[in-house]
Amino acid sequence: MKKYLLLTFFIVVNGIKLYSQTDLPFGAGEWLKFKMSYSGFLKAGNATLSVEETIYDNKPVYHVTGKGWTTGALKWFFKVEDLYESYFDKATGAPYYFVRKIDEGGHTKNLRIKFNHELGQAYINDLKRKKDTVVSVDEQVQDMVSAYYFLRSNYNKDMIEEGDVVSLNMFFDEENYKFKLKFLGKETINTTFGKIKTLKFRPYVMAGRVFKEEESLTLWVSEDDNKIPLRIKADLAVGSLRADLEAFKGLKHSFKVQF
Repeated sequence: MKKYLLLTFFIVVNGIKLYSQTDLPFGAGEWLKFKMSYSGFLKAGNATLSVEETIYDNKPVYHVTGKGWTTGALKWFFKVEDLYESYFDKATGAPYYFVRKIDEGGHTKNLRIKFNHELGQAYINDLKRKKDTVVSVDEQVQDMVSAYYFLRSNYNKDMIEEGDVVSLNMFFDEENYKFKLKFLGKETINTTFGKIKTLKFRPYVMAGRVFKEEESLTLWVSEDDNKIPLRIKADLAVGSLRADLEAFKGLKHSFKVQF
């Protein structure tokens, strides 16, 4: 089950009703670190997300790097070293280039994906299998990293209503995937930093070998202008997985904590 640790974390994005937003909730220099635990007591690993500004194909973009790795005794039984990168347009949020390089207990992938939104195509370079593929993609498609920042930037936290559901076109590996997320309401939770007001979401996943049922995931996002993920809980077919924000820097807005 540990092979899905980082994949679960990055697929869980947030957003309900979409609104164009000129004042983005993030910027270059933002860095988030999460600690992960298995079944409530066994430390499973860490994950980080960092944002930089750069130029890709003569376009100003945000370059987000996501890393994940197992720690402690777990890494001796199931070693995970994952790298995800996304280059997406600073103005529209459209992804141009995506990297997925993973080693999860010997299960490896090394993919490079270029998006051509005008033609509606993704060019996939599978470095492991030495294979190139061209796949049609849905309109307004996002990769699994850019999706989080796109939705984070395009919903109004003051106008969402309990029960609202959003659908998003996501491209993962070589497949188009329809991602759905439901807003459950507001909740104040205890964190490493103190009590924080949050927005609570329910991402819908595929029930089966990994997750117990479609509603196995729960996500808590800060209710402030940063809209950062604070906690993710997943009920797996065997045990449970939890990720908690434990460190951050470079937030664009003040981080509101109730002591």
